[in-house]
Amino acid sequence: RNAPAGTAGKEPFLRELRRIKAYLASSRPTAVNLFWALDRMEKRAETEEQVSGPAMSGVLLREADAIKRDEAAVSRQIGEQALTLLQDGWGILTHCNAGAAAMPPYGTALAPLHLGAARGMHFKVYAGETRPLLQGARLTAWELQHSGIDVTLICDSAASIVMKQGRIQAVLVGCDRVAANGDTANKIGTSGAAILAKHYGIPFYVCSPLSTLDLDCPDGSGIVIEERPAEEITERWYRKPMAPAGIKVYNPAFDVTGAELITAIITEKGIARPPFQWSLKALF
Repeated sequence: RNAPAGTAGKEPFLRELRRIKAYLASSRPTAVNLFWALDRMEKRAETEEQVSGPAMSGVLLREADAIKRDEAAVSRQIGEQALTLLQDGWGILTHCNAGAAAMPPYGTALAPLHLGAARGMHFKVYAGETRPLLQGARLTAWELQHSGIDVTLICDSAASIVMKQGRIQAVLVGCDRVAANGDTANKIGTSGAAILAKHYGIPFYVCSPLSTLDLDCPDGSGIVIEERPAEEITERWYRKPMAPAGIKVYNPAFDVTGAELITAIITEKGIARPPFQWSLKALF
């Protein structure tokens, strides 16, 4: 929008920006890096001397482009860090989508797989379908197959058997928020995979940009878990409803994996290991 020049024109622009920011922030209460990006945009506007609408819009567009460039560098750095923990030929289990759709160009948890493949490494990836929205089936499986990486789609409930059969040597997942003690929020079903990995003695790695760390959140109990519509479970993807009419449905979009289940948290600045309350702070 066009805002009048001069000091008087800045406040109306900022009010509108903050209104839009609050609206966007309300879409994903669990994911902290959305708030990080919105805060960065707001601070850029607050410090900019150009206050006319067209000029401010250009400033914010350039800031958004800068965020995109920074995120691309972070993606590669996370991939390089994670790759030091993996061996050629390993079987990798992943859950949900932590690829290019989440953070171009390589993602977080998928970044080492892309970088390794480019260097001639051959991973065997097992992608959990990720009910109920099937991000693993619709996004991760497509992305890896399109990139020529050996990927096998499995039901989420098949994670235990592929681990027991010795097909999995490491679990790689992304995350939406990391608490100060290392508790991690990610797509629903992640904590179950972590419990299974612990049982079978398989390392469980969380790939997280520093923008996802929330050191103001002491532990996972303070992370707000988004709840989604019942229809995602009872009707979506089916030609007709597959559950009894009126059935009660609980559909949390995320769960929290306890720090005690996590082998390491991989960031662009290094690899944090337990105790996370100290190792995470040391990255800043």
